[in-house]
Amino acid sequence: MRGGKVAVVGGSIAGCAAALALGRGGTETITVYERASGRLADRGVGLAVHNTRYAELEAAGHLDASMPWVRMARRRWYVRDDVAANGPLGRVIAVMPFPFRTYTWGPLWHELRRRVPGTADFRPGSAVEAVEVTPDGAEVHANGRTERYDVVIGADGYRSTVRAAVYADVRPGYAGYLAWRGAYPSARLREPELWAEDECAYVVFEGGHLIVYRIPDGTDGGHRVNWVLYTAPPPGLDQGLETPTSLPPGTAGDGLRAHLAYVAADLLPPYWGDLVRETTHDELFLQPMYDFTAPRYTVGRALLMGDAAAVARPHTGAGAVKALQDATVLESALTSTTTWPEALAAYDAERTPSGRVMVDLGRRLGRALVQETPSWRTLDQTGLETWWKQADGTGAFGGRELKG
Repeated sequence: MRGGKVAVVGGSIAGCAAALALGRGGTETITVYERASGRLADRGVGLAVHNTRYAELEAAGHLDASMPWVRMARRRWYVRDDVAANGPLGRVIAVMPFPFRTYTWGPLWHELRRRVPGTADFRPGSAVEAVEVTPDGAEVHANGRTERYDVVIGADGYRSTVRAAVYADVRPGYAGYLAWRGAYPSARLREPELWAEDECAYVVFEGGHLIVYRIPDGTDGGHRVNWVLYTAPPPGLDQGLETPTSLPPGTAGDGLRAHLAYVAADLLPPYWGDLVRETTHDELFLQPMYDFTAPRYTVGRALLMGDAAAVARPHTGAGAVKALQDATVLESALTSTTTWPEALAAYDAERTPSGRVMVDLGRRLGRALVQETPSWRTLDQTGLETWWKQADGTGAFGGRELKG
């Protein structure tokens, strides 16, 4: 299918991938509205991509080996136990393969942004105020202007303006717990030799867990420490989070920081507690857990992708991967059809079921890893492997394959 005029609302990873797919699919006019006016490339949090998902996305032309990454090989599961007997890292209860590549959000976005066709009109600092969708097009209202398009793509995250235009009642539901996140230069890490560079640590405790892995820092071979800690805050500290929101770096209140300090001191082994405490206030941010999926990924001439379409809890390891998979399917739909209705229908038929699967998996893993945790100290290698197979029943950890 050739020609057409398309608006992409959102210019982060999902939006850049959408613009790339549109360009490859033959779209003539592409406009990307990005509300942020600053440097998205400065965002320093980490993400992980399963090796199999990477191979699919490399074949599709969305990822390649030139993008900075760190190889992971194994995942060690730790519990806090007698330090004198087990050392500062805690007692290892299991070791499992972890065939992932880790990335830093900012450099990955930069590489995708660089691949967006030069003919695309990328508009930073353009907050979309409203979208109106009709059977044969869409109107986008931004910065006091209204422009008409053949199709509008909502790649604007879990608080999507485009989704609100077609599904006013579909909103992310709060899962009842948070992710504390931090990332900082690995030079700050104490005794780095205790923790292998190709290992991901899962530090588990009653009611939550900590995940730690290294990510690239944008220099030649340099690393940052990236960690995510999931647990429910004490009653009353998460008031107001039922409405979708986030707490950017440096804005966490005293009560939430005090709870994190308690977890680091009393629930984590000393090494991992110290690792968390090395994070400065300006490097710490909180991500409340939400999940939802839109009933359909396309409505009229509106198409949803990434977190605008479905939010699966990060336990699935599928946030950025899911957005890139959406873009891959969009490109395929554009190159295999001749009209917009056909392309939108083809995209919807493949991606809507996948979104439901990933959201269901995220909820199941959330129950297993945070809300209904087992007695970790009683598990050994065999017991944890059995438990994990039950928790990750689809085998989709790290992202479901593109088809099936």
